Parts: sequence; structure tokens; C-alpha cells
Amino acid sequence: MELRRDGADETKRDAVVAAFKHAWSAYERDAMGYDEYHPISKRGENLAHSGGIGYTVVDAIDTMYLMGLEPEYQRARTWVETELTFDQPGEFSMFETSIRVLGGLLSSFYLTSDRVFLTHAVDLADRLIHAFDTQSGLPSPSVDLQNRKGVVDSFASDRVSTAEAATLQLEFRYLAQLTKNDTYWYKSEHVMAIINKAKLPHNLVPIYMSARSGTFTSSEIRLGSRGDSYYEYLLKQYLQTSRTESIYRKMYMDSMQGVHDELVQKTPAKGVTYIAELTPINVNKYTLQHKQDHLVCFLAGSLMLGATTTGAMTRTVSVPPEQHELSEEGRRDWQTGKDLLETCMYTHETATGLAPEIAMFRTDDEGEPRDWYIKNSRPGGPSSYDARYMLRPETVESLFIAWRLTGDIRYRNYAWNIFSSIEKYAKLPGGGYATVLDVDTVPVSLDDKQETFFLSETLKYLYLIFCDSSVLPLQDVVFNTEAHPLPVFVPTIKPAFSSSSH
Repeated sequence: MELRRDGADETKRDAVVAAFKHAWSAYERDAMGYDEYHPISKRGENLAHSGGIGYTVVDAIDTMYLMGLEPEYQRARTWVETELTFDQPGEFSMFETSIRVLGGLLSSFYLTSDRVFLTHAVDLADRLIHAFDTQSGLPSPSVDLQNRKGVVDSFASDRVSTAEAATLQLEFRYLAQLTKNDTYWYKSEHVMAIINKAKLPHNLVPIYMSARSGTFTSSEIRLGSRGDSYYEYLLKQYLQTSRTESIYRKMYMDSMQGVHDELVQKTPAKGVTYIAELTPINVNKYTLQHKQDHLVCFLAGSLMLGATTTGAMTRTVSVPPEQHELSEEGRRDWQTGKDLLETCMYTHETATGLAPEIAMFRTDDEGEPRDWYIKNSRPGGPSSYDARYMLRPETVESLFIAWRLTGDIRYRNYAWNIFSSIEKYAKLPGGGYATVLDVDTVPVSLDDKQETFFLSETLKYLYLIFCDSSVLPLQDVVFNTEAHPLPVFVPTIKPAFSSSSH
């Protein structure tokens, strides 16, 4: 293993900054203030008819601040101060608004101490908090911000996504710590108590719950969409409060045991590690699905971070950790995390060097060149939804954590390869970046969408990989699921769930 040449790789770091400027300046030119950006047609679009709620601006503002883009940052800050209002009619996703907008405001306040961000965060949270006004206390999926009330899913009025309900806690707990308003803490924390009470024998969670009863409904068990960030936030809640709440350590470790017992698989041909899904056949019976969302790649870094914290025998471990510094579970999680990250890089072995949205893994040894494939993908035929690359961050997020925890230059090299493929295939000459519709077909076809997480997550993690490791040290911050850094703190509010008897 080639170990760290410490410090920044300035040439590569500056190339990532240039990419951010290429993406941001096009948005600012064509769509400033709009929630979403269509870079091919050069237009913005809002989630509601009345106006934007800062989806793109607030999601991107901490990235430009970290990158030292002072003029861009000042213009974005002015927009927040003078234009941003949450007094908007319409229904907004509780989850997306919390992780992108509330998270972005809170991280910007943490980094700058500028109260304009905190003022807006409090205003937004006071509107979002009404999502928790349900029979069980699980938040409704949507919120009417103007009228301050939760809105149920019109298709399935009782249904709540487990990950969405359990991926609000870092944001609301930090705001409670800042404002001394414990309502934010207790309403969001109560969700964790409900989930802990409803838990199943293997400690894995189905992706849907009942808002009325607070119990799980018969639905898939997976670490991809609607499941992923539940597991991510178990670990991060433990780390956020300086490892003072042991209940989250226990819930995280129990769930990782379940992942290893039920979901970790290896292909017969090359022994490639992947995380399968469980689909319900009836109430207590599940069948394995050998598919892995790109979203699952967050787990590689999460397992490595967990191994060096929940799985460590000492408060701090070496870089990279010595075997004797880790518990048996820590050593297991470290290895699975490293193996899964190699799998995620393996799914980048495509015509473009970009990974598909969903990969299927082969369960037989038929001598195929790749142990994975894209479902319904036929050369010359229409590309399947699974084949697209939406500028997603999960692999580079895990590469960032792996680089920080190992100092192994291979992770920087992997990150540069991904960045180079994004530059080659997703970049638009006229400004912005777009979704690649089929990662295995060159020349590429593009979809007219630049996701906000490209600015807040993908480019931020790429930037941090090539920065000196003193920038946002992992022991000082937790990143929310939208890559907004929030500080580690010792809580001044007494937690109710984690200090009650279990």
C-alpha cells in the first residue's frame, strides 16, 4: 500500500473548483434562485408555483464558502438575506427540505457564524416541525410550509418512508443545541424511539412504516433508496453528540450485524462483495434480490468510519488502523467497507468510466467478463433507467472517508478517475453538467438535469479528497446526508430516548 503524501494535491483540487464554477456560473446566469436547473435548455424550475425555497442556492453555498469562492458566496448570501422566503404555498418534501435547505443553512452558519443563516434555519424548522403532528409522531412525508402543517401521501395516506423519517435528526438536534429549544430535539428523537421499539429480530428495517401505528409495513429491506440513510444516521447520531449516547452505537452495531447476516453477498465467479436486497413474499418471508443501487456505495465509507469509532478499542486509532486497535466487529466492518468500495469502483468499469444507477450481480459462474450487468440493457436498444448516472456522490463520499482513514493514494486516484469521466462525458460546453442516460454507450446521450447534490455533495467530496486533511477533520464534524458539515458537540439538552431505559 502506498501511504499518504500528506497535504493538498493543489492541481487536482483546483480542477474540482473550476468544475464547480462551471456548474454554478451557468445556474447563476440562467436560473438564479430557482430550485432546480436544466442546463441543456438553460432554464430553472421551482418545486412550487409561487417561487423557490433555495434548493440549489442553499444546498451549494457551503461548498463555495469552503472553496474560497468569495464573490459567488457573497452573491448567494445576499440572495438568502433578501430573496429567500419559506412563506410559500405548496407541498414540500419533509426529508428533502430538511437535508438540503435546513442542513445547508445550518452548515453555512457553522462555517461562517453569520446569523442570517441561523435566522432562516429557525424560520424553516418552525414550519417543518408540524410534520411530526401525527398519531404516532412519525413525520408526514410532506409539509405545507405556508400553513405550517404536515401533508400525507395522497397514494398511501398512512405510509412513511423509514429512511426519510430517520434522516432529520442531525439537523434538528444541532438546531436545538444552538437555540436551546428542546422541541426540535425531542420531536426528531422520538422517531428513533419508535423505530427501536418496532425493530425486527435481524435489526434491519423495512423501507415503510405506518404513520398511525408506528410499526413496519410489509416492504423491501434494502440499503438503497428509502433505506440507506437510516443506517447512515445511526452512526452519525452517535458521533454527533461526542459518543455520549450509547443507544445509537448499539442500534448501529446491531444493524450492521444484520447486514452481514442477511445481505452481504459474494459473486461465485470473482468473489465480488455486494449488498443484496430482501423483497417480501408474505408477512415473515423474504427473497433475496441480487441488485445494488449506486446509493448503497455510501455504506463502504460508513462501515470504515464505524469500524474506527464504534469498532475501536481506543478513542483514537492509527491511520490506517492497526488490527489490534479494532474489535472483532470493527475488523469485520473495516474489511467489508474496503471490499464494497472496490465493488463500487468495479461498477465504474463501463464505456464512460461512470457507474450506473443500479447494478445487478451474477449468481452463476458462466464465464462472463463482468460479474455485474445492467438490467434490460441491449446494445443499440433503448437504455434502461438503471443505466443512467445522475452525477451521484455516494462512491466519492466513501472514497473521501477511505482516504482520510487510510492515507492510501489509491483512493485519490480512484476519485480522480471518476472526476475525469464526469468532465469528459457530463460537462456541457455552454455551462453546467447533465445526467448521462447510459453509462455503457459512447457517444453519450444526456438528460436535461443538473441535480443539486452535484454541487453540495459530489463536488464537495471530490474537493475535500484533494485538500489537506486538516480541512474539516472527521473527528470534529459529521456530514449530513447531503454533505453539509455540522459540528460534533456535547449536548446541553438531556436526551430523552437515549437516557431512558431500553
